[in-house]
Amino acid sequence: MMLKVEGLSAGYGNITILRDLSFQAQAGEVTCIMGRNGAGKSTLMKAIMGLVPASAGTITLNGKAVQSLPAHKVPMEGIAYVPQGRRLFGPLTVAENIEVGLLARKKGAKTRDFVLDLFPRLRERLDQVSSTLSGGEQQMLAIARALCLEPQVLLLDEPTEGLQPSMIQLIRDTVLSLRKTGMATVLVEQRVDAVLKMSDRVCFMAHGRVEAEVATGDLGPQSSLFRQFVGV
Repeated sequence: MMLKVEGLSAGYGNITILRDLSFQAQAGEVTCIMGRNGAGKSTLMKAIMGLVPASAGTITLNGKAVQSLPAHKVPMEGIAYVPQGRRLFGPLTVAENIEVGLLARKKGAKTRDFVLDLFPRLRERLDQVSSTLSGGEQQMLAIARALCLEPQVLLLDEPTEGLQPSMIQLIRDTVLSLRKTGMATVLVEQRVDAVLKMSDRVCFMAHGRVEAEVATGDLGPQSSLFRQFVGV
């Protein structure tokens, strides 16, 4: 199973953000996207989800083209997205947010139990209004809701941003456990330590393109690529 992006160009109106971008995410691997602010990382996530239209190139999941699908159809193909900022239904309870996720692909109790087993803290807070959760708990719920799709590919845009260390550890452990299920995870992340512990390969973006793709095992904390593409 593979998500493959080839020659993708996309942007907003007359402004092109992604330029002939190519990368792929394999089943059972975590692919991290790194780059400075403005490199196009979030736009890439939105383009995969059909939220930003592709002007050129292809996006395929297991060989099936998805770049022309309307945005509401992309999750039906098995691609789930947790945007930066989480975007929960704030007035709804934890349980109701999860139910919304289950509705999308008509999943049931088995899927609900799977996501609640991943995040036991959510099981304790099913009746709590989601806007009253802590930032870390909201991020757990956003990931849990996405996993209700039983996706083949999970897109995570800066999931550890603003979280305390214990929550960052929990998110990291979750990503690693999902890898064992065979899911392909595409992760936008700026923290070098988190990337080195979570990812199998790193795609470095600049100027709307993937300029370098490196196996994480070939990177160390002091790698010049981090300084070149991320500025750390």
